[in-house]
Amino acid sequence: MTVTALIVAAGKGLRAGGEVPKQYQHVGGVMLLRHAVLRLQAHGGVDTIRVVINPADRDLYDAAVAGLALAAPIAGGDTRQASARAGLEALAADPPDLVLVHDAARAFVPDAVLDALLAALGDPANDGAVPALAVTDSLRRGTDHYDAAVDRDGLWRVQTPQAFRYPALVAAHRAAAAGATDELAIAMAAGLRVAITPGDERAFKVTEPADFAKATAMVTPALTSRAAGGFDVHRFGPGDHVWLCGVQIPHSHGLVGHSDADAGLHALTDALLGTIAAGDIGDHFPPSDPQWKGAASDRFLAHAATLVRAAGGIIDHVDVTLICERPKIGPHREAMRDRIAAILDISATRVSVKATTTELLGFTGRSEGLAAQAMASVRLPE
Repeated sequence: MTVTALIVAAGKGLRAGGEVPKQYQHVGGVMLLRHAVLRLQAHGGVDTIRVVINPADRDLYDAAVAGLALAAPIAGGDTRQASARAGLEALAADPPDLVLVHDAARAFVPDAVLDALLAALGDPANDGAVPALAVTDSLRRGTDHYDAAVDRDGLWRVQTPQAFRYPALVAAHRAAAAGATDELAIAMAAGLRVAITPGDERAFKVTEPADFAKATAMVTPALTSRAAGGFDVHRFGPGDHVWLCGVQIPHSHGLVGHSDADAGLHALTDALLGTIAAGDIGDHFPPSDPQWKGAASDRFLAHAATLVRAAGGIIDHVDVTLICERPKIGPHREAMRDRIAAILDISATRVSVKATTTELLGFTGRSEGLAAQAMASVRLPE
């Protein structure tokens, strides 16, 4: 038995807002339509997927399905009914046994919903099957005031995909009057026998702007917070400037180190590596390796940030404290914050740079060198 899923994605989705139709807006960094296609592709019972689109949106469609093995899209019509009919007619040359007509806006339908639909159509007495959820809220009629109760027994919130035997549905569409909002309405008007199968709240329809936040929460993995620290020291030596937090500062001495000796970025690099338990800066950039001689430390910090993101992490906040009698940090603090933010590709509001002294105590008090300590907090998938 062959099964084709027909995704109807030709609408404008005006209620969702945004500059493009909702099926091409992003949820968790992925276009909604792509989510819908991937969800159906992941189910072993669907043989073929075809998508009905507005031809004017072809560039958006191509971006949404890039890299996916799909046949060319089908041009839709002015209404959902017309678009679904166009999709069904496009299948007529090589008709499937079953067709699942699905809204792109219901992109997160679970496998159990699809399983139930296909199981229902295993009964030859059923022409179709449609998932639904029982109405649980109390219902009332009224305009400005309530004037009547509505019995909710036997009332259902209908979802998609709506599954039918292809010959029965295409015949019903060809005979249908205009104005139907889904395949169930057309099937009922044609006298088809349609089974009620279990729906799922996860198959909700993205309609309003707030629905995108709900959808994003569904596809975003649970994250846990982690924090780690780093510390670095460099002594003063010959030179006329120092590098601190990615900023070159004129000074009577330089800092001695294998790279550019930027203690602030070194400490912060170790802090980020610590959040993912990825060792320390020396493991990734050994001082014994000549290729790092004189290297700019922004490369080290950018590498650590890349590793955090590769682990699915989000950098929430970083904090650097520079410990020295000189040079003075205050005049350069904002430039340092901006530079760190640029390296990490985060807002400068998430970057803190501070300075302190040891009250003339120890090697920093004697101006023999300086130190830096850093903290980083990130969120990572559990």
